[in-house]
Order: sequence, then structure tokens, then C-alpha cells
Amino acid sequence: MTNPAIEAASSTVRPEERRLIALDLDGTVLLEDDSLSPGVVDAVRAAESLGHIVTIATGRSWESVAYVLEWLGVAPRHIVTANGATIMTRDDMAPNGYRRDVVETFDATSVLTHVEQHLPDGNFMVELPDGSRLFNNHLDDWNLNGPNAHQVSIDEMKGHEVTRVVVVSDDHGGESFAAFVEQMGLQQVSYSVGWSAWLDIAPQGVDKSTALEHVRELEEIAPANVVVMGDGRNDIQMLDWARAAGGEAVVMGQALAEVAEHGSRITAPVEQGGVAQALDAIGLTAR
Repeated sequence: MTNPAIEAASSTVRPEERRLIALDLDGTVLLEDDSLSPGVVDAVRAAESLGHIVTIATGRSWESVAYVLEWLGVAPRHIVTANGATIMTRDDMAPNGYRRDVVETFDATSVLTHVEQHLPDGNFMVELPDGSRLFNNHLDDWNLNGPNAHQVSIDEMKGHEVTRVVVVSDDHGGESFAAFVEQMGLQQVSYSVGWSAWLDIAPQGVDKSTALEHVRELEEIAPANVVVMGDGRNDIQMLDWARAAGGEAVVMGQALAEVAEHGSRITAPVEQGGVAQALDAIGLTAR
């Protein structure tokens, strides 16, 4: 975690120049094998040492985020998880040093019923407000080995208030799945489709941008001083949010064209250190 001395140190930048830097994880900070993008640790620490705020905005559950913070050596006051449905706030008395502060939920019943009609053989997982998860089939990508994950039937997932519903199809590729989901006609929720046949469903009107706007206000950062970096369809809203405010909307070099068109800046692919390159180019690591 961040050395408290760094936070206490005098910032190089004036308060009105401080940036809020929000980083997606998978495909941005992390490579496909879950290792760190080249140069990201040094770049992030350099930005923090100047007085900028570096945080995370991810579709991951909190339980899959904590160890990445340790790798990066950061401990921001607020972290966006579950595609904006949960904002974690630093609390030294809480497990792993964070507590669930803002939690947006919806009743999963109608969504599960609707999606199950289209994907009866799909892999389903829901995340409850306390972070525990219910799933029908075990997938390694869901990190389900802890005590707060329970295998149940899809019917047993219904009737719960949840922060997210995740659906993975074994019968589709990424592009074909995106078209398939569009045809489902999902209503009253926010959703995004990942690189693979991965559908992430959140409460209506909730995404990374809505959570980051709340974090921005808490941190008292000027709207034009936001910097976001991402590579996936679930990053589009936060890219648009940053660009509309006059901030930096950085898209990783390997992103799909439909994502890249929402950026104000294209950086190198994650394998080539895109985050570090972008932070250098924007001038957020210069001493």
C-alpha cells in the first residue's frame, strides 16, 4: 500500500492542478496473464508523488482488486468496482483497509428470467451488496474459491438485490455475443459486453462514469482535471465523461475501434506499457 509519508509530503502541483487518474484493470493495468503492464508501477508512483490521485475503476469485484493495489503500491481514498455499482472507501478498521461505501443494487429476478430464456445453458453469477457471490457453474475467471461464493441454481439467485449480474456464454465469440445481447432487448438496466462472450449487467443508470463523478466531487477535483484509461466496452461511458469535461480519455492501443473512437488520446497496447506511456505523454510523471 502507499507509504503514508507520500500523502503527507508537499505536492509538486498546485491544488487546482491536481488530476484524478482512474485506471481500468484488465487490458489496461493488467496483461492477460494477470501480470502488470510494463512501467506501470513506476509511472503510477511518480504521478502520486507529484500530488495527483491515482485510483481504479474496474468491472471486477473488490475481492479481485485488493492484491493489485498492493502490487501498484497505492491506497486511494476511493475505488470504483463492479462497473460503478460499488465505491470502496479507505477505512483502516475494515478488512483489507476498505469498506463498501456506496452500493447500488437492483432486483435480479426479471433480468435473470429474461436472459435465461435466451441463454438457458449460460454461466450465471450475481454479486450481493456485501460482496458475496452466487453462481450456477464454476468459472476460474470469477475467482470463486473463497468462503463468500456459493454454487446455487439460477432460481435461487432470483429474489435478491444485487450489484451486478454476470453472464458468460460458451456458445458465442466476442463479436457474435455482442450482437446476440443487443437482440435480447435488455430493459431497465445498464450493461456492457466484454472482449469475450461476457455480459455484465448493472443497475440502470450506473456505470464507471457515474461512480467516478461521485469520487471526483469527493476529492474536489476540477472536471477538466480527470484522466481515465481503459480498453473495453465497459469503459466507453467513462471515456465519454472525461472527454466531455475537457479531461483526458485515454484508450489502450489494442482496443476495438468501437472503443477507440470514444478516446481523446490513443496510447500503446497494454503489453507495451500503454499506461506508463500515456502518463508520461500527459506530463504526469515529470519531476
